[in-house]
Amino acid sequence: MKYDRIDARILEIVQKNNRLTSETIGELAGLSATACQRRLKRLRSEGIIEADVSILSAKAVGRPIQMLVLVTLERERSDIIDRFKKAIKSSAEVVNGFYVTGDADFVLYITAQTMDDYEQFTRKFFRDNPDIKGFRTMVVMDRVKVGFAIPIEVPPEN
Repeated sequence: MKYDRIDARILEIVQKNNRLTSETIGELAGLSATACQRRLKRLRSEGIIEADVSILSAKAVGRPIQMLVLVTLERERSDIIDRFKKAIKSSAEVVNGFYVTGDADFVLYITAQTMDDYEQFTRKFFRDNPDIKGFRTMVVMDRVKVGFAIPIEVPPEN
């Protein structure tokens, strides 16, 4: 997956606001709207742009309780890891899930309506799962920064 300096500019622009029109993005990147649309289509088809999403306020949509959960598996076998990855992907409560190195095997970002709801979730998702050795929950006090913007390396000019 390669991109050039113009693609890098487009990526910077759409990470800040993906609701801009092709005309506006093209204008900011020095392209016509049609050329911009072609580049966006290629960036999406090549998987450089994975998704176009809106970042919601968990509180505003009735899920004010947010947690980061460190999960340790009983064993690090590929079948257990794959099974847990599948469970993460199918859970609406798990907003983000990361397979990590270090003291835990996974880090999850989870939202809930109430602490009672979270406690019920932990019973079915963690405690009833024989593959889980343990988990530690950190309740988010304040969401200081949220986003998915990644610094873009601009390729050198040829």
